[in-house]
Amino acid sequence: MKISSLVYIALFLSLGCKPVKQTQTLQEGKYYEELSGLRPTVKAETVSIPDKPKRDPTANAEPVLTVNKQLDAILDSIDRINLTRKFVEGYTIQVYSGLKREDALNVRKQLTITLPNLNSELQYVQPNFRVKSGKYFNRLEAEKDYQQVKQYFQSAILVPDKIAIN
Repeated sequence: MKISSLVYIALFLSLGCKPVKQTQTLQEGKYYEELSGLRPTVKAETVSIPDKPKRDPTANAEPVLTVNKQLDAILDSIDRINLTRKFVEGYTIQVYSGLKREDALNVRKQLTITLPNLNSELQYVQPNFRVKSGKYFNRLEAEKDYQQVKQYFQSAILVPDKIAIN
């Protein structure tokens, strides 16, 4: 029973398959298949590219991304604000802070002797006298001189300060 059912299935499969038309040919010993009937046809459209307009190299081009009237007004207002500013945020090195004026004067004298390239000033903010040295716009500039001052004056610190603009 099993063998006869296998024979029927094999017969059914062999008869049920429709033979496919072969388009393969052998041409000069090489495989060749004719597919030209399956290829789509495309109409070539001619596209005309307009000629670029001749540009006069002596004529000035109108700038597109430049300072215009709006931006110019904003820049003028920023300039007016900056002209009214008298101080800018910066840093200074505080060498001494204490109650005694003589100690502050001695520290300032010793600072000018040991580091003559640094300008120092004595300030009195009641009740303390302070000896400050240098005026720096950013901390990186101040660090360089701070390391030198720190070698001679262990109590020196780097403090934020307002720097007068001349």
